[in-house]
Amino acid sequence: MAESYTIRLVNCAFFARHGVHDEEEFLGQRFFVDAELEVEPGRALETDSIEGTVDYGVAFKVIEEIITGKRRFLIEALALEVARALTSRFSQIRRARITVRKPNAPVPGVLDHVEVVVDHRA
Repeated sequence: MAESYTIRLVNCAFFARHGVHDEEEFLGQRFFVDAELEVEPGRALETDSIEGTVDYGVAFKVIEEIITGKRRFLIEALALEVARALTSRFSQIRRARITVRKPNAPVPGVLDHVEVVVDHRA
């Protein structure tokens, strides 16, 4: 039996209003989220049943509710909130590694995006 397996939700896109500056709240912008979830297999792999695993449709909704919900000044806080919510919702998750990307970060220079990764163990 496998000791664990990984579910990845990659490049989930949302429009939200996070950031320190008032303009970020007023204008809003796109945010992208990756969730890498280390899952205890239980019997889900052997029984081929969604009952013992993480329903990634539900996981996506959990992420969406947080990202599009209450404004956060820091994407670090946002990533931690997502990680805690997922490990709370799904007892099978041993570890949630959440990446939040902000493509239009207000920095004085040219860059592709700013990204924060939070690694949370349940």
